[in-house]
Amino acid sequence: MVAPKYRRMVLKLSGEALAGSLGYGIDPDVVNTIARQIRDVMEFRVYLAVVVGGGNIWRGIAGSAKGMDRATADYMGMLATVMNSLALQDALQKHGVDTRTQTAIEMRTVAEPYIRRRAIRHMEKGRVVIFAGGTGNPYFSTDTTAALRAAEIEAQVILMAKRVDGVYDSDPLKNPDAKKFNELTYIDMLNRGLGVMDATAASLCMDNKIPLIVFDLNKEGNIKRAVFGEKIGTYIGGELNGKRNN
Repeated sequence: MVAPKYRRMVLKLSGEALAGSLGYGIDPDVVNTIARQIRDVMEFRVYLAVVVGGGNIWRGIAGSAKGMDRATADYMGMLATVMNSLALQDALQKHGVDTRTQTAIEMRTVAEPYIRRRAIRHMEKGRVVIFAGGTGNPYFSTDTTAALRAAEIEAQVILMAKRVDGVYDSDPLKNPDAKKFNELTYIDMLNRGLGVMDATAASLCMDNKIPLIVFDLNKEGNIKRAVFGEKIGTYIGGELNGKRNN
């Protein structure tokens, strides 16, 4: 049997991914599909942590743009990530996947507080750990949360699940001639302003040598394909594995 290429990883899900075709809120069918894909990966005894965004419910930066205090708006966004995390945890548990949600903002009634060693211990016991509440601080994105937690648990890779099948030089949903990159370096990603993640998150990944794989979540089985090292989506790292994209 072929072994997974990555054994310890962080899966980053955007909040919008959980909304599916609804465009807003949480689509139970989409969450169930994601949970099923995670279950299929966990059968290979990998260590998996998940970071979920909250954009399907609330975006702090959008509230700030309309005059709301930025810190307050960001805290509301962190609460949205908790709602998404609990929905995913519920779906995973129904698929027989033992799961723990840890929050950066303490709310013991619904989740554990984030404790690094406890998170690692959960993973060693075969549990999925969902990191909710962002970093616990305003002005930081959930991409930064994913990069920070990946560094803390010594993840080998961050799997960035998107609504498109990789990174393009322009929006492929608007430009049919958009060019897809098979591989990029962190510096290329930043210099080209491709919007994969913010500069703080990218710097964390670059400093800690954590590669990214950006792939299409809508194609079932892609999480497993990424874990096994199949060439899907776009690989972003310190060095390119193959021929550099022009």
